[in-house]
Amino acid sequence: MRKALAVVALMGGVATAHADPAATYPNRPIRIMGQGPGSTADYLSRYVGQKLTEKWNQPVVVDNRAGAGGTIPTDITAKAAPDGYTLVMAHAGPMVSAVSLYKDLPYDPVKDFAPITRVTTGVTVLVTHTSLPVNNAKELIAYAKQKGNLSFGSAGNGSISHLSGELLNQVGGIKLMHVPYKSAGFALTALLSNEVPISFLSPITAHAQIKAGRVKALLVSSRTRFEGAPDIPSSTEAGIPDFEALLWFGLFSAAKTPRPIVMKLNQAVSEVLNKPEAKDAITKQGAVVSTGTPEDLGKFVQTEIKRWTPIIKAAGIKAD
Repeated sequence: MRKALAVVALMGGVATAHADPAATYPNRPIRIMGQGPGSTADYLSRYVGQKLTEKWNQPVVVDNRAGAGGTIPTDITAKAAPDGYTLVMAHAGPMVSAVSLYKDLPYDPVKDFAPITRVTTGVTVLVTHTSLPVNNAKELIAYAKQKGNLSFGSAGNGSISHLSGELLNQVGGIKLMHVPYKSAGFALTALLSNEVPISFLSPITAHAQIKAGRVKALLVSSRTRFEGAPDIPSSTEAGIPDFEALLWFGLFSAAKTPRPIVMKLNQAVSEVLNKPEAKDAITKQGAVVSTGTPEDLGKFVQTEIKRWTPIIKAAGIKAD
């Protein structure tokens, strides 16, 4: 009888393990698909990866794939096994803009992913090379109208930094020429070398150069001052209240990833990011932790698609 009960208990344990795929997750390395070195996605991927590695004692590595506005790492994740071992640190470029930019987008941002959690919410910073003879956004708009041939760099076609530039064109009545780069890091390098005199970058990407005085920060793309960059004027203070573009990042897995694994990831990422030291570190880098439920992230993506699609079409933005 004891042997029979032991066998039943063992079989029950095996059945439970199979019923709950999160019970043994993760038991091998996890890969976070990021973008180019120096980008916000790269910073956040490495920060989250390091904290999860410490928490689970299982390697969480970052696999950067720059180019195509972030659609390359996003597509890799969409086609990966739905087991939670391939994730992507995505943003508006591949999850929102790509819907309008690419006629044959190889994935559906809504149907092909399992949202895990939003990671941060932030803004873009309008930055200029120090040689540009402007000190605020109004002066830049006036100078752009006078010169007529200024260009701005972005983190890629359809990225929120690109959309920020197109939005400024619309609300400011100017025509800055867009120059896309493979990532925010490359766009920053181009700005520092004066290859382009203007760029729209995240505070995370630009903060060190702003503090060092190597670039000038004219405003943040929000109507109120941003917690992650409190010394930079808001668009309202700069006299352009209609200029608002939120820079966000979220973690996604492939669609059909088991719900228990999604929730284990959600809870773990939320736990590590909502610690005071994590919030402080990320705020100092120019972003604000904004975790939530998988459903929150899924609804947010759909809302952003509806918001930016008409702006992209009005600007005539096309894929590279």
